[in-house]
Amino acid sequence: MKPVPPAVSRRTFLRGVGVTMALPWLESLPVWGAAPESAPAPRRFAAVFMGCGINGDHWWAKGSGAAMELGKSLEPLAPLKEKLNFVTGLFNKSATHVGIHPGQTGNILSGAPLQKGAELHGGVSVDQVLAKHFQDATEQPSLVVGCEQPMTGYHETNFSMAYSSHISWESPTSPVPMEVYPSLAFDSLFDNRGSRRNESVLDRVREEVAALDAKVSAGDRARLDEYLTNVREVEKRIESARTHKDRADERAKDQGKPVARMKRPDDGLPEDVREHMRLMCDLVAIGFQTDKTRVATLLLCRDLSGLFYPFLGVREAHHTASHSDRSDAYEKISRYYCGQFAYLASKLDAMKEGEGTVLDNSCLMFLSNMWAGRKHDNARVPLVIAGGLSGTLETGRSLDYLSAADDNRKLCSLYLSIMDRMGVKLDRFGDAQTRLERL
Repeated sequence: MKPVPPAVSRRTFLRGVGVTMALPWLESLPVWGAAPESAPAPRRFAAVFMGCGINGDHWWAKGSGAAMELGKSLEPLAPLKEKLNFVTGLFNKSATHVGIHPGQTGNILSGAPLQKGAELHGGVSVDQVLAKHFQDATEQPSLVVGCEQPMTGYHETNFSMAYSSHISWESPTSPVPMEVYPSLAFDSLFDNRGSRRNESVLDRVREEVAALDAKVSAGDRARLDEYLTNVREVEKRIESARTHKDRADERAKDQGKPVARMKRPDDGLPEDVREHMRLMCDLVAIGFQTDKTRVATLLLCRDLSGLFYPFLGVREAHHTASHSDRSDAYEKISRYYCGQFAYLASKLDAMKEGEGTVLDNSCLMFLSNMWAGRKHDNARVPLVIAGGLSGTLETGRSLDYLSAADDNRKLCSLYLSIMDRMGVKLDRFGDAQTRLERL
């Protein structure tokens, strides 16, 4: 019997001074810990969040497969119809009848009741349950990133604004620290540290790349070149973001106040939210492609968001615009956010992995904390899933649970079903004890 070559750690294969670069799937290397042809691809989960709901008039899907019809706000997902599940009618019971905004948000991924007042208390979110499951398989258990600074203080409902600012919770009392600076998220992915942190990570692993290039197949050589080119392109955009962050740190030092309390862009966040969101999407994609992590949450905008969209011709800030959720302006906002989700899904779908793509082996979920902003109505939540979790999740469907009994349309039942497919078997999660039917 031919001996199996020793496993190559794809997360620590390329090393340089103060940097570690993980590798994408390569057919000629045993990067999965076994012979390439026999090792299964890892399954991943990501939640992409938009606060304050959508334009419900244009958020719909009908039919299945390539013939699926999509509402105007979902049009950016048209090229991915056969890899989507449009899900409507699910709700988060613990977030209903508790007051608006924070109480509708802080448990979107846990389904746990939230405590009012000075002490935070909710539940561990589904992403962190999965992160704990994979903590020994990946170098970074989860990637928790966002595009807007968290808020402090309390809402008029007496819920902490922390609930409006975080969707990922490592314990009932603690949200996972969310990285909002692209440069720091990049450094985390590549273990970029030390005095040479501002130098190109690719330049520091050049010799390792050359040695690897001589060992792999022609197909892998092209795949590796594509990956490195993508990293270089992202790195160039990160350089600008890093400069803004460094200048913000100096301003904060001069003014004697935390940088997080400064207004954008003085706080060092990219002034153009389009670039900010695309950078964060690119970093999630790299994290999944290289198996640096298998779990991610991306908070594109928080609940009670103050982001502006001059490039859409919309004058009002996000939260204010959501109070006219059926307007043309808010439809543009809904479609824009769907476009960010489509961008990330398409990036993953362009990454070959075995016989499929990274998206094929993932569950990428887009959701918001409410349906209609004008009424703060969360009797159902907007939800779209992309990816098939290595063939365990049928795709190309529009699933309607709106007419089902409340016990058969729980958001946490969906989470139980997803965790099952990722190797985590629980008797219950949040308010659910049963799996979601028809999924």
